[in-house]
Amino acid sequence: MSRTQVKPGSTGVAVLAVLGAMSTIQLGASLAKGLFPVLGAQGTTALRLLFAALILLGVWRPWRTKLTGREVRVVMVYGAALGVMNLTFYLALARIPLGIAVALEFSGPLVVALGATRRGLDFVWALLAVAGILLILPLSGASKGLDPLGVVWALAAGTCWALYILFGQRASAAVHGGTATSLGMVTAALVAVPFGVAHAGQALLNVSLWPAAIGVAVLSSALPYSLEMIALKALPTRTFGILMSLEPALAAVSGLVFLREQLTGQQWVAIGCVILASAGSAASSRSTVAPPEAAS
Repeated sequence: MSRTQVKPGSTGVAVLAVLGAMSTIQLGASLAKGLFPVLGAQGTTALRLLFAALILLGVWRPWRTKLTGREVRVVMVYGAALGVMNLTFYLALARIPLGIAVALEFSGPLVVALGATRRGLDFVWALLAVAGILLILPLSGASKGLDPLGVVWALAAGTCWALYILFGQRASAAVHGGTATSLGMVTAALVAVPFGVAHAGQALLNVSLWPAAIGVAVLSSALPYSLEMIALKALPTRTFGILMSLEPALAAVSGLVFLREQLTGQQWVAIGCVILASAGSAASSRSTVAPPEAAS
């Protein structure tokens, strides 16, 4: 169905799907943080990606598609970016609040979006994003108590998110979306599992932890990916990108409700700056690249 033939009410359903996708991702991140005391960020990442890969393999069955050597390399690079992104994000999440981690991670897709244009208005959005990140950095004031290493990991995750978007575009152009996603997730799991084994060891085999890990995989990967596909059928990419800009706020609220993470007024202002920069960039861009939901 083309977007000009969308049934009445389908836009509302699509908006709810985007909000649902973002909410499940933040709920999954909150649940994942509960596993950190036992598995650490590395072990939690390994189990999440491993179970997500198994789920996506069952859904898409990529072995039915024959790939060329070039296509395999493209998907592997995309998957490696996904794996490192998830690992660095969880390492950040182990040290700093969820809302702050997501806001800093958003620097990646913002750079990709702003780098695609050269208009004066986009310079304003860039300055707003920089102002938000500077307010978050533990330099002085309310954010001085933030763990510096956690901030570094979050910015590293943002860098990997930018690479994930760029390599994801190449992978989706070369290979069917479902095949690229499932094989990319397998590659991501292969990247993360050695770190998980080195850190958590036999704790990864504790089956009592698997239901929570499967829940994280579903909430952070399988379910939001499905909801995103529903939304993209009815929403223009620009609208999707604007809605996605709310994710740092949802992350902060999720951290407050589920993890009791209190943010200062300055930190809320910083998150607001990142949201406005992302929404403004999406609204003014001719071809916004929407951050993929399976990212964080």
